[in-house]
Amino acid sequence: QVQLVESGGGLVQAGGSLRLSCAASGRTFNNAPMAWFRQAPGKEREFVAAINWSGGSTKAADSVKGRFTISRDNAKNTVYLQMNSLKPEDTAVYYCAASTYTSGTYYTSGGMYAYWGQGTQVTVSS
Repeated sequence: QVQLVESGGGLVQAGGSLRLSCAASGRTFNNAPMAWFRQAPGKEREFVAAINWSGGSTKAADSVKGRFTISRDNAKNTVYLQMNSLKPEDTAVYYCAASTYTSGTYYTSGGMYAYWGQGTQVTVSS
């Protein structure tokens, strides 16, 4: 059974930092893209950041560019999201996603990801 388990969410003041982790089990995703998405109350899910299989190519949404960094450790089958300079508008449930497409690129569309975690809440107070 494939599982993606996120951790590291919580409550933080504006300007603070959090590091999210997503550990995969049940199969390896070392040769596939992974990504983070988020969904705020009353809003649609949105793309946050993605990374290709090697970690050599990444993409961040304009809203988080320069503040959030995605990385991965293939030896641990884990992807991370370092979030700095957090803002109240970053408040959302953050989801990890893993693709089954073994390509060299990353994807920004949720439809390209077959596996999803249960989500971790991030709340940024002003």
